[in-house]
Amino acid sequence: MTSFDATQELIDALAFRALPAQTLQTAIDPIVIEAERPGDEDAREALLDRAFGPARFRKTCEVLRAGRLPARGLSLVARCGGEVVGTVRLWHVSAGGVPALMLGPLAVDSRWRAHGIGARLMVEALDRAKALGHDAVLLVGDAPYYARFGFKREPVRGLRLPGPVETERFLGLELRPGAFAAAKGLVRGTGPASIAVGRAHRPKLRRAA
Repeated sequence: MTSFDATQELIDALAFRALPAQTLQTAIDPIVIEAERPGDEDAREALLDRAFGPARFRKTCEVLRAGRLPARGLSLVARCGGEVVGTVRLWHVSAGGVPALMLGPLAVDSRWRAHGIGARLMVEALDRAKALGHDAVLLVGDAPYYARFGFKREPVRGLRLPGPVETERFLGLELRPGAFAAAKGLVRGTGPASIAVGRAHRPKLRRAA
């Protein structure tokens, strides 16, 4: 069995494991956290547009994501019935030579932000990342919010992003202790290239630093 096949088996197992719980959950709690489906793209992009507006394409982290595919098995949505009400993705990066994931964007529909959906997406995404063998995660976000999930400044002090960012918002989490110990230098996107041409890949929106 190749490593690709083994990873796919684990992704399938993670999805299957959640199905019985989701069936019970829906009768009690209408929100289900699950892997993105092929038809979710438009709903996801519309949600991100509402949450962040066109400025999201000018963020430094977009340099790492633009034109690339997210990490396999790590694109999740929160769904209420047939509606996508939350989204999170993780992306492959090199953190100064150390393989890592970049988390983001994380967004929840404004109608559902008092229901803890963002936290549920985070916990599920990090659990799946660890189960799939990933060791380290980066993100740019509010430290007081992400500290509850274990993100800190210390692990990424030797790293820099390919564009401007508020230093105190650049955070890291070691899923394996010491994963960032040798991480020094520039963070670069390393995920496979996407051949899709869609709203999130318009060249005029990818020129910002």
